[in-house]
Amino acid sequence: MTHGMTDDDLQPKGVPEHTAPKATSSAGGVFIALFTLAGTIAGGFMGQPSIGLLAGLALGVAIAITIWLKDRAR
Repeated sequence: MTHGMTDDDLQPKGVPEHTAPKATSSAGGVFIALFTLAGTIAGGFMGQPSIGLLAGLALGVAIAITIWLKDRAR
C-alpha cells in the first residue's frame, strides 16, 4: 500500500529527475605508495634504502601530479 503517495512525492524538491553522471577522477595516490615502496626495496639492494625511498617518493609524486593535471584538464 502506498497510502496515497505518488512517484512525484518521492522525488526531492528542486532536484532534476535525470542528472548526468559526473566524470570519475583517476587515482594517482597509488603511484606514490608503490614507487615509495619499490624505491626503498631497490635502494636496499644497492645499500642505500633512504635514497631509494626519496627517489621513489619523488617519482611517485611526479606521476601523481601528472595524472592530477591531466584529470583536471578534462
